[in-house]
Amino acid sequence: MTHGAAKPRTGGQVLVDQLLIHGADTGFCVPGESYLEVLDALHDVPDRFTLINARHEAGAANMAEAYGKLTGRPGIALVTRGPGACHAAIGVHIAQQDSTPMILLVGQISRDMTDREAFQEVDYRAMFGTVAKWATQIDDARRIPEYMARAFRVATSGRPGPVVIALPEDMLTEVVEVADAPRYTPAQAELWPGAVEAIRDAFFAADRPMVVVGGSGWDDEAASQITGFAEANHLPVVCSFRRQDVVAAASPSFVGDLGTSTNPALFKRMAEADLLLVIGARLGDMTTKAYTAVTPPTPGQRVIHIYPDPDEIGRVYAPDLGLVASSAAAALWLSGLRMETDSERWKGWTQDLRAAYEADTEAPNGGDRPLDMGVALCQMRDDLPDDMIVTLDAGNHTGWAQRYLRFGRPGRELGSTCGAMGYSVPAAVSAAIRHPDRLVVSFVGDGGFMMTGNELATAAQYGACPIILVFNNGIYGTIRMHQERDHPGRVSGTTLQGQDFVKIAEGYGAYAERVTRTEEFSPAFTRARAAGRPALLELVTDPDQISTRTTLSAMRAVAKT
Repeated sequence: MTHGAAKPRTGGQVLVDQLLIHGADTGFCVPGESYLEVLDALHDVPDRFTLINARHEAGAANMAEAYGKLTGRPGIALVTRGPGACHAAIGVHIAQQDSTPMILLVGQISRDMTDREAFQEVDYRAMFGTVAKWATQIDDARRIPEYMARAFRVATSGRPGPVVIALPEDMLTEVVEVADAPRYTPAQAELWPGAVEAIRDAFFAADRPMVVVGGSGWDDEAASQITGFAEANHLPVVCSFRRQDVVAAASPSFVGDLGTSTNPALFKRMAEADLLLVIGARLGDMTTKAYTAVTPPTPGQRVIHIYPDPDEIGRVYAPDLGLVASSAAAALWLSGLRMETDSERWKGWTQDLRAAYEADTEAPNGGDRPLDMGVALCQMRDDLPDDMIVTLDAGNHTGWAQRYLRFGRPGRELGSTCGAMGYSVPAAVSAAIRHPDRLVVSFVGDGGFMMTGNELATAAQYGACPIILVFNNGIYGTIRMHQERDHPGRVSGTTLQGQDFVKIAEGYGAYAERVTRTEEFSPAFTRARAAGRPALLELVTDPDQISTRTTLSAMRAVAKT
């Protein structure tokens, strides 16, 4: 529609026109009667907007969140009022903690029923007020262009995040004449020459500097630029939790990730650093080992913190230099910064850290366990495509991917940093729909799969072909680990039994196999890639092998001493 046109339209049609104006091309939904006018308007634009109906609102929200991670544009989810919005809330929480641009559109009761506890009535401003970046309701169809333009701008400006918009069903049926808003442009702060000079001066005074990258807003160009900066200046780079695709593992500057599968020695070296240049990461508890490797409020290291939201800088740590800028803007400015001969003194420090990383990610010996996923992944990791997309669920099983796979652009690592179970399968479905030509692999535990594994049916319906790796050890592994640490031998509520994942997957239309031995994995994976449909490999793993670094029996023995 031409900008400024004001012909009569329903609120639903106005809303869909705004989605198209702002560049949205895909939405994920569970349909509901509260937003029928939107569904009807989408019926008229199938060539411009693809609507994917998921099997559960949590799945739809997670798909939209993954879309936002992959594209840098707001992922769109549409759900109905009450229960639908409640189910979708987890996706909003993920988007908030992961700084992912996302817009959740929620059907709402008619305006004349407000505050009567009508059927499925919820006040979404109150419900999402502390979870979303902005939560609102459109009560006048003539203001839809205004609200939608603001929603796209809020979701993508500064620190990206989720916006929730409630849409009263009678508002959507109103016929109005209103002009469209122009396409949004995000607002982002940038560095300036004086800031770059201050960064250079700080590095000249450092003997053991370390670069920490993380957060959202990294496109392929920015990832390449920050990698070039680190390599040219012989600087070590670590990434925050589940941001391993910013600087490639193959880079001589990459020395590890800060998360649940980190080499304990890396946190010690982080504490020994005398300068931390932090770009895009929040320096939260996961990145700092519960605030012990970097102690608040005044760290032992000098800290330069570059972040897109000024309210985050100094929130926990008092930096020596706080700069407001997007990760992409910082990478652009730093890409031309050279410390010249002075950087030679950091080469040995970086090489030591790199050697420790390489040693820690070598293939394990496998021991006497029938299926060792560390060995299996190392046997095949060099043959995986560079543009592979890996999605991660919550749980200790993800440690095998995080420790032993090699990430780096154009490949992507998509994982919830807030520990939400059930994320990986819908995220993989979303990624496979978005990139049908790329290998998409989901890592998920038996518990997480039972939450959202039904989205395999969505993949089958839309011809998407992700490969789902289900780690079946018969327990809620992470909780069992904590249980054994704090209450050794007192198992309560953490056992899972009775699922046949092969039959479940086949029922959804997927190819499926059960793998019980290390040597079976690679051939089964090859067959899954060739299946031409969604695929699932059930990996029967030993529950005692609770992580890549320890066993339940070892933890139990320590706890009892």
